Amino acid sequence: MHKGPNNQPESGIWVCTPGRWRLSIPRDELCHFVAGRATYRSDVGEVIEVSRGSVVMFHADWTGECTVHETMRNVYMLA
Repeated sequence: MHKGPNNQPESGIWVCTPGRWRLSIPRDELCHFVAGRATYRSDVGEVIEVSRGSVVMFHADWTGECTVHETMRNVYMLA
């Protein structure tokens, strides 16, 4: 939806179908989940369950795995 100079800040809408993959977040990212359901597991053991209405702040350098259980849609902003 928007990218500033050098892609900072960046905001948009992301849609993803069920599946699982590794994830590494390079910058602080705020996500508002508006549909679906997923589980995020960080490499240090943190588990974040998200569904419609969840808001999560992923800090820069967050790494782990995402498992999408139901097609999800989120509105995000990268700082």
